[in-house]
Amino acid sequence: MDRLHLGQHISQQFNSELAALTRQVLAMGGLVEAQLATALEALAARDLRQVAQVMAREDEVNAAELEIDARCTQILARRQPAASDLRLVLAVVRMVANLERIGDEAERIARIAEKLGAAELAEHYLVKLIQMGNLVRDQLRGTLDTFARMDETRALERLRRDREVDVLYKELTRLLVDLMQRESERVPAALELLWSARALERIGDRCKNICEQVIYLVRGKDVRHTGLARSVAPLPDVKS
Repeated sequence: MDRLHLGQHISQQFNSELAALTRQVLAMGGLVEAQLATALEALAARDLRQVAQVMAREDEVNAAELEIDARCTQILARRQPAASDLRLVLAVVRMVANLERIGDEAERIARIAEKLGAAELAEHYLVKLIQMGNLVRDQLRGTLDTFARMDETRALERLRRDREVDVLYKELTRLLVDLMQRESERVPAALELLWSARALERIGDRCKNICEQVIYLVRGKDVRHTGLARSVAPLPDVKS
């Protein structure tokens, strides 16, 4: 049974490289989490200074993705890893792609905040949207924690909690569509809120993807497209 075991290589240098790779992913995750938090604050207050902060951080996120990808390529070429080490490198490549997409969605939310400007918004709808945003932000934080701990149990819990995001998204969509049907003059602003909700829902999906990679990393089992989030059964160990 080949569960994940780091720190057991003959080469101490290889151990250091894998540990550094993990730290880089978590650092990138911290950048993305901060980007999302600032984007939500910009949306709530429609603060153009915070919008600018989100845009500036996007370059850092993109640079982090490129650097991590280059490190993974170097490890594959020089170390030719196998079993759990190979899974770590493959999972990291997929994770950072999802983190970069989360950064893109955070930037999209910030741009929407800029578009909304001083537009009159019904407070109820904005409060609902920020509620959804805080839930997604918590989901991202928890997702990064599952990777830091290499914890499959927490990853499974996060997969199941994605349904809470979906429920809020559907509720908010229904409310905004109803608003647009009743008050046509509110359509432009309501559409922007709808696009923001869609961006948050996509971030939730990206978090789910990362949790699936944590399970793959720890167990060697690819759970994508398996409906695992609805399962309560423990995962079997998988031979690599």
